[in-house]
Amino acid sequence: MFALVESGSITKYLSGNKGITLNDLQYPRAIYTLWTEAERNAIGIYSIVYDDTNKKDERWYINTNQSYAFANNKVTATYGDATAKAHADTTWTAEDEEDGLGTEGEVATRGLKYNLIQTVKSQAAGELAKTDWYVVRKSEESTAIPSAITTHRRAVRSKQAAMETAITNASDTPALETLYTYTEDSDGVVSRPLPEIPTLD
Repeated sequence: MFALVESGSITKYLSGNKGITLNDLQYPRAIYTLWTEAERNAIGIYSIVYDDTNKKDERWYINTNQSYAFANNKVTATYGDATAKAHADTTWTAEDEEDGLGTEGEVATRGLKYNLIQTVKSQAAGELAKTDWYVVRKSEESTAIPSAITTHRRAVRSKQAAMETAITNASDTPALETLYTYTEDSDGVVSRPLPEIPTLD
């Protein structure tokens, strides 16, 4: 992306996929690929420099829109301070109900922890579904479920419970991030603090 700067202010944003007319002169789109940055700057066109310093992982944070500024002969796009996603559900208020947005007390937006726990539940359900047929067969045909399958299903439920507890007990957003952060130990084993649903070999 590029920006047109006139009299020290950004007046237009350019994608670089078509030419431009400036001061009655027509410039082809090739200026964006064949001209040097200095040559473009001479006619007021600057490449946008993206500064992601304040940008945070969107799994955990809500980033601001980028703002653009021209200073020191450079156009920079920056983010403001990110806001951590709410951990708990938010509910409709009495005022919301009056405005016809929703019913007071009902969930308006699900919180981050709810969504993370729903993902865990889905992972566990997907793993259990692989062996559900053993349970159905036992119910219909009284055929015993192999002990290895029973053990595995119990392990899935146990790990699910442990994962949900860990998510629920996380004190803040950095704690949640840490649960999901993989690290490698001296033996080359990669793992994260949050347990994972066991799978059948």
